[in-house]
Amino acid sequence: MADKVWKGNTGGTTWMQRSLITMMEFIPLRIMYVVIDIFVIPFYMLFVHQAYLAMYHFYRQRRGCSMLGAFMNVYRNECKFAQIILDRFYIYSGGKMDFEIDNFELYEQLAKSDEAFVIYSAHIGNYEAAGYKLKANNKRYNALVYGGESETVMENRRRLMAENNINMIVTKDDLSHLFEMNNALSNGESLSIPGDRMFGSQRHITCSFMGAKAKFPLGPFAIAAQRETPAIAIHVMKEKTHLYHIYIQKIHGEGKNIKERAENLARDYVAGLEKVVNAYPTQWFNYYEFWA
Repeated sequence: MADKVWKGNTGGTTWMQRSLITMMEFIPLRIMYVVIDIFVIPFYMLFVHQAYLAMYHFYRQRRGCSMLGAFMNVYRNECKFAQIILDRFYIYSGGKMDFEIDNFELYEQLAKSDEAFVIYSAHIGNYEAAGYKLKANNKRYNALVYGGESETVMENRRRLMAENNINMIVTKDDLSHLFEMNNALSNGESLSIPGDRMFGSQRHITCSFMGAKAKFPLGPFAIAAQRETPAIAIHVMKEKTHLYHIYIQKIHGEGKNIKERAENLARDYVAGLEKVVNAYPTQWFNYYEFWA
């Protein structure tokens, strides 16, 4: 059985990643897709068994695919993931993407208000792209990000996100990022955190998700529940080579106490996440045994 904890960062050396950014200035994105899909993904599927098996089980058990159908969907999933990674480097090189946005007025209303709010993301699609489209003109947008990413990726994220008044809060072993998160909300700013992965704390809620039981972290939802701040979910899904669709959804979490509000927030988040995963099944990127 694959390990239930999956930690990942963008592969390749610093030199390779910087060379890729330079190449993106001259080589059309579609050609890069073809090269990756034909020559890289088959090799990756052959040797990285943990990710392959986790996704194969997802398509067989949660999507009801045949053995061949599950195999083909794993290939499509790996291709889509590689394309999204390439899209990030394309943006780093100065490339532009188009965006369609659902419920932008909801985000805009919260961004213009005086109170803090929480944004929940997930490991689907290309959430990072939201930081290049949703500008924070009125209040700072704080995004919790994985601290083990490569130097090249972090440098470019900081550079591009700073232009949109977005601050990255990097996870640290000493948990000092928790104080930064608290300060952001105390200052009436927005805070973006993933809601679909267990990190450190074992506090969780078991929800029905894609036809089976799965554990979701309770901590991210307790943050909004404790302060009773508004909460939304944002998912950024790839539609075409240069087109993404941003889905913005209000997350509801009424209740008599913090625990009840947090659990209701989590359930509403999971219900919305399930709809997006069903609509974009090849853009689910949790490469470990999520339901096991």
